[in-house]
Amino acid sequence: MPTAYQPTRFARLQNRLMALPIFLGGATVLGIASRLEPNPAGLGTHRQLGLPPCQFEQVTGLPCATCGCTTSFSHAANGSLLDAFLTQPFGALLAVMTAMAVIISGYALATNMQIMPVLRFIGRGRVIAVLLAYMMLAWGYAIYTHAG
Repeated sequence: MPTAYQPTRFARLQNRLMALPIFLGGATVLGIASRLEPNPAGLGTHRQLGLPPCQFEQVTGLPCATCGCTTSFSHAANGSLLDAFLTQPFGALLAVMTAMAVIISGYALATNMQIMPVLRFIGRGRVIAVLLAYMMLAWGYAIYTHAG
């Protein structure tokens, strides 16, 4: 009877070295977002990080494709997923995906699960195309709600 696959010591280290920056990066982003006060206007929360105002919005008077994402992340990191979605639907999706990445990479760190198949799936052309289409729809929503 064949035995189950047993990764080599190097493969176990490689699995964890791939999961570690994903875990640390995602946890850091969510940690920072949880400390921000969401701007009631839905835009401008990034200014608390010392970043400048959105140049696209200043020039055109319209929000850019990512305007409201920091505010949305802040809502999501504080458990207000509905507010996150209503502020910037794409930002809400990114926040949920970031939380999922932290959970999956944390699990990979603890159990030595291979994370590469997950990364390959996310990097597929169709997945990226769907994410870009969703971002464009969310941008249209942001423009509509900004004008209203």
